Amino acid sequence: MKKVFLITLFLFSSFKIHSLEVTLTQGSVKPTPIAVTELFSKNSQLTQVGKNISTVISDNLERSGLFIPLDKKAFIQDTSSLSENPRFEDWKVIKAQHLVSGKISGSNGKISVEFRLYDVFQQKQLVGKKYQTSEKNWRRVAHIISDSVFKNITGEGGYFDTRIVYVAETGPKENKQKRLAIMDQDQANHRFLTDGSYLVLTPRFSPNSQKITYMSYVNRNNPRVYIFDIETGKQEIVGEFPGMTFAPRFSPDGNKIVMSYTDPDIGNSEIYILDLKTRISSRVTNNSAIDVSASFSPDGKNIVFNSDRSGRRHLYVTNLDGENTKRISRESGSYYTPVWSPRGDMIAFTKQEGGQFYIGVMEKDGSNERMIAKSFHVEGPTWAPNGRFLMYFKEERTDQDGSGGESSLYSIDLTGYNERRVITPLGGSDPAWSPLMH
Repeated sequence: MKKVFLITLFLFSSFKIHSLEVTLTQGSVKPTPIAVTELFSKNSQLTQVGKNISTVISDNLERSGLFIPLDKKAFIQDTSSLSENPRFEDWKVIKAQHLVSGKISGSNGKISVEFRLYDVFQQKQLVGKKYQTSEKNWRRVAHIISDSVFKNITGEGGYFDTRIVYVAETGPKENKQKRLAIMDQDQANHRFLTDGSYLVLTPRFSPNSQKITYMSYVNRNNPRVYIFDIETGKQEIVGEFPGMTFAPRFSPDGNKIVMSYTDPDIGNSEIYILDLKTRISSRVTNNSAIDVSASFSPDGKNIVFNSDRSGRRHLYVTNLDGENTKRISRESGSYYTPVWSPRGDMIAFTKQEGGQFYIGVMEKDGSNERMIAKSFHVEGPTWAPNGRFLMYFKEERTDQDGSGGESSLYSIDLTGYNERRVITPLGGSDPAWSPLMH
């Protein structure tokens, strides 16, 4: 990833956070009307760049489901006068609750972007910032501004300056080609990371570097966990194990990986933690059950995993040394792919019950379980870095034979509201959300 050097100038240091009207129990959200204006510029060559930035900001906010960007045709005040001071009455009359304005200048491939966010009804500025960077980084500036707008209105962290890694799928169901792909959260800048000559599964981002861990069939007879460096394209095998290693995830500090290992002499799968600096592994679980799909808690003190030790697949939480293991899932059905929220308060999972698949969430102690998505086949939830949104993949039942068709990525609000398909060039599965890039 090329670094973006930003100089941020706080134009207003005091602001009041306004919460959106959200009813979690009913999964309903009343989106906030917001006016996102085009960036004003005296440089005609940068006018289009300014328009592009405002379009990305508007699209980001609209996709979140928490905002309704107003039609620019309804705007009364022009961008030239707005760049000096807003006429709040002009924005009240079109029912804008918030207003985003700004200007752009620059030369020789460099740009300076200034934006301001206003509360229209209180007639005050909530935040103002200025960014200086290369013109080619305009899209990242748009995402960073979107994050600032989102945070200052909702009180929650943003998630727009992020990327998604996933498994791109093509070909017949019985012989699919699966390769790593990566894109911005808004589906821009899509590219493939592997060539499809070998199978890849379950990619996961490092929390603090441009690296991905995943399971690969580079050696078809012995699938293993690998680490892929996005910047260099280099991949390396993780640990020396005689059997199969799979379902890896990074620790919150990025220094360890938790994964499942199947010993060829025993046959069952156990949870191991590998220190990436020393390459020393430690065993977490030790029993005759199949223990898989572990995920660290954000503080790095516990892991959640699924196991059939009770006869049916349930979710368990344990210390890193395997002590104090307790089952947290309590309802009927079978549980899979648990992943801890970045906030630390919830765990998302896949559930199968009665011929139906669900994406669900529960408190970290297993209470307040609820389903937020369902289909013939949904699986593999991953959290946005603010813990407010989830992404997963869905396979719809086909009409021809009743089996599953092509897999696609979907995103949804934690409330179960605003499910949206994520457009990718090919079919997609196993998404993983990156941390914020800034």
